[in-house]
Amino acid sequence: VYRGRTFDCLSLAFPLVGISLPGFVVAGVLSMVFIAFLRWFTPGWGDDVSQLVLPALALSLAPMAYITRLTRVSMLDVLGADYVRTARAKGCSQPVVVFKHCLRNAFLPVFSYLGPAAAATLTGSFVVEQIFNIPGMGQLFVLSVQNRDQTLILGTVMIYSVLLLSFNLLVDLGYSFIDPRIDLAAKGS
Repeated sequence: VYRGRTFDCLSLAFPLVGISLPGFVVAGVLSMVFIAFLRWFTPGWGDDVSQLVLPALALSLAPMAYITRLTRVSMLDVLGADYVRTARAKGCSQPVVVFKHCLRNAFLPVFSYLGPAAAATLTGSFVVEQIFNIPGMGQLFVLSVQNRDQTLILGTVMIYSVLLLSFNLLVDLGYSFIDPRIDLAAKGS
């Protein structure tokens, strides 16, 4: 909406950093800065909910960067559409035009990315769980590879595969709720 201004430049710089840095680098830098230097968080894993902040930030930085980039590009495409000019000509306020007309249509590419983003977050959790010493499926998978436990490797891969397929199915089913023009029950001619 504010193309070429300071916020727009920041919305370009943030995804560049988020996409460029892998999750294990982000996790290492976060733990070094916030645990070792600033001492805002304690190392290790326990019952404190605040110990989820750094791993969640390390896992979510790359998907947030892609979502920011996709939203910006989609909004730029939608803002030039004829129906947006028509809505402005009718006298709709700027928030109504942006949220009701533009953002709803610009959200489809972002929504399409959510299935693969869930897969990337799940597979990225392997390394982040190791760095922050979180007991979870990623750490279990890494230990099973180190111990050459083929049954446990197969089981964790199957669970991750089912989760990935479920997320992609939910994204496909969610299309009809976001855009009523998409018909899931369409039959071939």
